[in-house]
Amino acid sequence: MRRPETRVAQGGDHDDVTATPFGGVVPVIAPSTTYQRGPDYQPVSGRVYTRDENPTGVSTERLLAKLEGGFASMLFASGMSAATALFRALPPGSHVVAPKTMYFALNGWLRRSHLDVTFCDMADTGALEASLRAETRLVWAETPANPTVDITDLRAAATLAHARGALLAVDSTVATPVHTRPLEHGADWVMHSATKSLNGHCDVLAGVLVAREPSDVWTRVANLRHDEGPVLAPFESWLLARGLRTLFVRVERASATALTLARHFEHHPKVRAVLYPGLPTHPGHGAAVRQMERGFGSMISLCFGDRDKALKVLSHLEVFIRATSLGGTESLAEHRATIEGEASTAPEDLVRFSIGLEDPADLVDDLERALLLV
Repeated sequence: MRRPETRVAQGGDHDDVTATPFGGVVPVIAPSTTYQRGPDYQPVSGRVYTRDENPTGVSTERLLAKLEGGFASMLFASGMSAATALFRALPPGSHVVAPKTMYFALNGWLRRSHLDVTFCDMADTGALEASLRAETRLVWAETPANPTVDITDLRAAATLAHARGALLAVDSTVATPVHTRPLEHGADWVMHSATKSLNGHCDVLAGVLVAREPSDVWTRVANLRHDEGPVLAPFESWLLARGLRTLFVRVERASATALTLARHFEHHPKVRAVLYPGLPTHPGHGAAVRQMERGFGSMISLCFGDRDKALKVLSHLEVFIRATSLGGTESLAEHRATIEGEASTAPEDLVRFSIGLEDPADLVDDLERALLLV
């Protein structure tokens, strides 16, 4: 059985004629939206319409499912459309537990949704347990959390959720399958904003859901995607597969650099706090060590004491690019509270850094230079 690094490096399984029908090393793009029927009016290829059956998308879905160890995956037009499809597959009024610190757009959607949502400190197992009810249907975890890098103990969360008859779904965008495969730790669903590290080049908007096993919820999510059509187009599916080819080398390199920066600035006199689970001083370090491998992710947040100092640091950066998003080859820096707006729960003095593939010394020097000017 081939290991994950081999699967992604080769762009999937080369015995899959759907992906490489002409024997090509690189999987093809199949742009057709519709497929022929024979004289008996039966589908010639078994396909009818591209919404659920596009060969490029199906090939990429198979690769992602194998990476996460799930039975199947579904691609979506964005991470938000993937996440909300799972929530919308729940009956109206279902009780859901979600983290206080999570991707802000999804937090806002949940507050306006058809669901009864309890937000809790997911890094605190006791708080999670106290938030669960007999009618809880889904526990949503995000680990490491954006932007405070909190860690959820997935094994503990799965045990608590399943004891109440609830499912555990995990936003594993920051960890990627390189560092954490939540299904191996008891989760039922995994979601990625594939826009980020899975694609890795800041040129694709995409999302994916991976399920441990077939279920009624899987069927409802599939029906929602079919009926409403938030599918990923063939070219974007191909770009995502292309990005996945370098997933392991990109993520491991960026994570190693993030740890270098975390260690360098941990005791810096002009830095109030370094938030990174690879540091032994991080409150979630123990859980991170248990459920993460090959590193601790490419996202690191630094707190500088107050909002003005944080914005001044940003203004003086020259190597880091001032932009939102994460997981690309270039290192980005953003003031998360500004990005999220008035409803933000991010600390005012926090700057989130997405570490890319630049020389680590250049990134350290850039931030040191900025701090000298503050």
